Amino acid sequence: MKASFLDKLIGRIDRVDPQSLQSFVLKLSREKGFLETLFNTIQEGIIVTDAEGRINYVNAAATELLGVEGATGQPLSRYLRELDWQKIWSADPQEWRKVMSHEIEVLYPRPRLLNFYIVPVATENSELLSGMAVILRDVTESRAHTASTIESEKLNALTLLAAGVAHELGNPLNSLNIHLQLMERDLKQVPNSQAEPLRENLRVARDEIARLDGIIQQFLRAVRPTRPELQRAGMNEVLVETLTLLEREIHDRDILVEREFADALPKLLLDQAQLKQAFYNVIRNALQAMRAGGILRIRTEVAAEQVVVSFTDTGHGISAEQIGRIFEPYYTTKSSGSGLGLMIVQRIVREHGGTIEIESDAGRGTVLRIRLPMHEKRIRLLEAKGA
Repeated sequence: MKASFLDKLIGRIDRVDPQSLQSFVLKLSREKGFLETLFNTIQEGIIVTDAEGRINYVNAAATELLGVEGATGQPLSRYLRELDWQKIWSADPQEWRKVMSHEIEVLYPRPRLLNFYIVPVATENSELLSGMAVILRDVTESRAHTASTIESEKLNALTLLAAGVAHELGNPLNSLNIHLQLMERDLKQVPNSQAEPLRENLRVARDEIARLDGIIQQFLRAVRPTRPELQRAGMNEVLVETLTLLEREIHDRDILVEREFADALPKLLLDQAQLKQAFYNVIRNALQAMRAGGILRIRTEVAAEQVVVSFTDTGHGISAEQIGRIFEPYYTTKSSGSGLGLMIVQRIVREHGGTIEIESDAGRGTVLRIRLPMHEKRIRLLEAKGA
């Protein structure tokens, strides 16, 4: 390895006159300023430590990623606690040339996922570690995009599965219905005393067939891409119409609904029927999660170029284990639920270019927020082949 400019300077320092030394120092200063400017403009975080693991240099990106402002002189292990620094520093000199890669989740200054590389640095022809360079990269959005892509692929697979299931089950169900009707007609020739028990059995069978057909139709609505028929409409009006549909159930359950609707909300491009179905499912879930006397607060507002609808209930809440699975098909905590309601909600909200947020405190209640953009920003659905 060629000697650096600084090594050359140190090697001949006793032969350098004051005027040349001043020139060398100015050159070093300019190079240092250039490098600092360069490091502060790149997106990756850079941290350099000395041989004792104390921070010598931090660029602007690293300061933002880890919140290490004013960290010069502090041990790096104070900010990256998850690593076994003692093991890293005591590594065999032959291992120093290897680059170590790690991935951690940090909560400060804000939650994010970081990928970083540690490059041990040793001086030339030395068996002593002179420091380390740490290069950090924010991979939060990348991981979220990957997760979203995987989820989209899973939904596409479910769509294909749903079409096959509907086809395979639809025909037998129709056939069963026809044969039950024929049996019911034949029963008219049987004396009432003997026919009544059979009629009851037929009624149960018909109800179960209808329930199966309903599950199939729900599943198809949940996973089949549907193009919203968009028209300008007010969010408050759609909510009022939905609450009217649930008026009877709200009264029977003795639930108080508090409305905090913002005045003069901008009209959005909405498919009112689809959005009403989404709100219906959300409100019904909230009602079923509460006991008599519970309170459901529905609030609308404008925030960051979005119209936000919040549903806050005083129900039993959702545990940490459950909250990560509530959008999965057929996952439900209710004995009579199909596990498709929130999946349908998610599908509709996404097709309107929106997002869903859920916060829950087990035993105290849940907040579900639906955010819809004020300007059209919908996901483009691919046309089905052969359609």
